[in-house]
Amino acid sequence: MSDTRILPDEPLAFIKNCVAQRRIMWTYHVNMRMKKRFIPREMIVNSVETYEIVEAYPEDKYLPSYLVYAEYEGVIIHILFGADVEDKNVRVVTTYRPNPDEWIEGRRRRKGQ
Repeated sequence: MSDTRILPDEPLAFIKNCVAQRRIMWTYHVNMRMKKRFIPREMIVNSVETYEIVEAYPEDKYLPSYLVYAEYEGVIIHILFGADVEDKNVRVVTTYRPNPDEWIEGRRRRKGQ
């Protein structure tokens, strides 16, 4: 990866395409978090049609990243994806079940924003 930050032209389409084509990087850290939070990979991969970007962080430390809302079998999760446009993949940074006390509009917007 070069030092030049490349943003996807259409972030949601880029993320969905990478996930659908299984161009996903899973770090040891995220695998441990997912296990602890009882969020299997299938929830992320099989919920791709429900993805909605709720927040964008184009200046994130390593890669531009996007907080994505997803729903799988009635369970709402948030997934933070790093978008590696140059290498044509996404990195799952973290995932969690959003706390309803912190989110509104079906967990699509933070309270106070």
